[in-house]
Amino acid sequence: MPNLSRRSWLLLLTALLCFAGLMNLYSISLLAGLGAFKKQLIWVLAGFLTVAAISRLRPITLENHSVAFYLFFLALLGLLFVFGKTVSGSRSWFQIGPVSVQPSEFIKIGIIMVLANYYASDVAAKENYNWVELLKPLALLLVPTAAVTAQPDMGTAITILLIGSSIVLLMGISRKALLRIIIIALISIVPTWHLLIKDYQKERIYSFMDTSTDPFGVSYNSIQSQIAIGSGMGFGKGFSLGSQSNLNFLPAHHTDFAFSVISEEWGFRGSVFILLLYFSIILFILNIATSLEDRFAIIACFGIAAMFFWHAVINIAMVTGLMPIIGTPLFFISYGGSSTLTAFIGIGIVLCLRKKINRARKTQISVKKTNS
Repeated sequence: MPNLSRRSWLLLLTALLCFAGLMNLYSISLLAGLGAFKKQLIWVLAGFLTVAAISRLRPITLENHSVAFYLFFLALLGLLFVFGKTVSGSRSWFQIGPVSVQPSEFIKIGIIMVLANYYASDVAAKENYNWVELLKPLALLLVPTAAVTAQPDMGTAITILLIGSSIVLLMGISRKALLRIIIIALISIVPTWHLLIKDYQKERIYSFMDTSTDPFGVSYNSIQSQIAIGSGMGFGKGFSLGSQSNLNFLPAHHTDFAFSVISEEWGFRGSVFILLLYFSIILFILNIATSLEDRFAIIACFGIAAMFFWHAVINIAMVTGLMPIIGTPLFFISYGGSSTLTAFIGIGIVLCLRKKINRARKTQISVKKTNS
């Protein structure tokens, strides 16, 4: 095993996952044209430049501007209701020339940074937070969640809620506060179902519970995805030989269902390889987080690991039929500029905050030399 630093390993794993995603997209695009592949290649190159730029920042710069970053993308979420472009029923996009930007992807980073900033402050540094102390972090989380829900983009809203909740739970909640949150969540199920869940979203949930009710309608995507995954068996059909994807039986095969294409063409071994790469990235981020002593850096790194974790779990569960389809991409595998850049920004932040380890070690070495 090469003796690489954690920074090099993280970049190498990211590059391997990007390469796998690009090859998968190239395989899908051979018959329909390479437009999506070329665009994704540009996003990946832009992503590595973004990592290089962010990783060179001073860690204190990220902490000082975390609130501004959050407010900026929160404002963009608000502007979507006036200037946004509607795609597939959701007003989630800004159209800037040939480029579409989805601010709800970037607000995930904003929430991670602003919650890390809040919990890192001296005022908030406690073991278990009571109900009153939870009001501010919950407000920071729920305001953008509500804005994304209203677009409506329930899948992204759920992902945002899970990422933010992971940080809140990590920092500790008193039993009374946790009990109140559970009671409020249970009470809100009925009004949420009737007031916030759209009819097409309810149909997806019904079809998830019984795919036989509408196999050529709402259940079609889920059924085709499971057929593609199952038909790949152990070793797959081979590069660009997936019938479900290349004959367009599998919808959205370059975005939400990109993992299904990998499973069909490379089989179980290909799927496991992708998952190993993905969860290795998460473990390296957590390893860096546990090596840090700075509270802001630890929480921010944990939040980014949670972002990667929830995207993987939701996407894999979605395409394998273990949960309803809610449109969550798999970072670096699914096509999409906003989600790809969000993932790269997360990697860049981790590499930037990692410098705190080196500075702490240099300080320790300096103190030892002075004492000796």
